[in-house]
Amino acid sequence: MNIVVLAGGLSTERDVSFVSGNQVTEALRKNGHQVILLDLFMGYSDKEEKLDKVFERSLMYSAQVEGITGTAPDLEEVKKNRKDQSPCLFGPNVLAMCRMADIVFLALHGENGEDGRVQAAFDLFGIKYTGTGYLGSALAMDKGLTKRLFAANGIPTPVGISLKKESGAQKFTETGLSFPCMVKPCRGGSSVGVSMVNTEEAYQKALEEAFSLEEEVVVETCIKGREFSVGVIDFHALPVIEIAPKEGFYNYKNKYAAGSSVETCPAKIPVKVAKEMQHYAEEAARVLGLNTYSRMDFMLDQEDHIYCLEANTLPGMTPTSLLPQEALAMGMDFQQLCEKIIEISMEKYA
Repeated sequence: MNIVVLAGGLSTERDVSFVSGNQVTEALRKNGHQVILLDLFMGYSDKEEKLDKVFERSLMYSAQVEGITGTAPDLEEVKKNRKDQSPCLFGPNVLAMCRMADIVFLALHGENGEDGRVQAAFDLFGIKYTGTGYLGSALAMDKGLTKRLFAANGIPTPVGISLKKESGAQKFTETGLSFPCMVKPCRGGSSVGVSMVNTEEAYQKALEEAFSLEEEVVVETCIKGREFSVGVIDFHALPVIEIAPKEGFYNYKNKYAAGSSVETCPAKIPVKVAKEMQHYAEEAARVLGLNTYSRMDFMLDQEDHIYCLEANTLPGMTPTSLLPQEALAMGMDFQQLCEKIIEISMEKYA
């Protein structure tokens, strides 16, 4: 097959996306496909190109991957580096090259990739792509809306509220919550801008940081306990994986810096708890309409109460990512996982 692996874009997870995209590209090439790794925002060149037989020359077109640093990228600097200086999310030749592909593997992460806009555009252009459609993507991207849908469908989730930037910095006493709590951007990913706070001063600082990234934030009760994640492929849950950060919580650094966290799969928890967590993961995918594949994040408190935190519609595919580890625990290696994602994605268009 001729495949475009689409990565990068204008998200705080831009660097992570490139590493995911590079891993997927290498795996699909080993599977015998002709694959181009393409930057959603930068595109290829700044002028019209003759794209005939582009997939036969795919190595010439692939974006260069530098790896993940300890901090999120400066998106204003990224914008300055685009040759045509267009504000359009789709870089030069991106749509043309995607339309020529048999399918586009979405290796995008965060806003501009998981919020449904790229998916909606592809639907309009008749471009086939991997992962959830535009509606499920938009629902899952909004953490505040996701929490309300979880609560309405019996999926346990931490108590929390959403705050808009224009309403001003609200005092913590007005939230009805108690310390410690979590403050997170409503639509971000990879824990960028997420803070755990214990005082009013820390709360105000966390709000300022989160609002610098987005117009809406979620403030929720901090669940003390163990962290887990459950991947779901075609509405069937994978083995539960436990994440134990060596310091603090599972933030951006702990997710992508090698050796920052200890990950155990299958997780060492009672079978009953694991099955219940898997059930809630499948229910979350059903409620949000996350077909193909997704991943749900959980907390387990000291009394074995389960809390579903959020959904990821395009889970990471980096060397340290959770979904590939879960798939491997059930005997599916990385190349097989990538092929499976393409297979069930193509079924949507049958």
